Amino acid sequence: MRNTEDDGYAGTAPVDAYQPNGFGLYNVSGNVWEWCADWFDPAHSARSMRGGSYLCHDSYCNRYRVAARTANTPDSSSGNLGFRTATGG
Repeated sequence: MRNTEDDGYAGTAPVDAYQPNGFGLYNVSGNVWEWCADWFDPAHSARSMRGGSYLCHDSYCNRYRVAARTANTPDSSSGNLGFRTATGG
């Protein structure tokens, strides 16, 4: 899904705007890129980011799959990049 506002949201959507996936996780793709602890390359110059964001084009974000992957340096920031936080249920 691109940021076409078809879902009623001009940017990111609230965490409970859509049903969770089979693992009970919400918004694992398409809201914001998620920083990952994994290094993107063997040179350890950039960290992996996964899931795509609301600002991405379909061809770049691989159709908003969880496996969509790109990288950025650890000292970078962006309005469409975030962290996944988890709490015990």
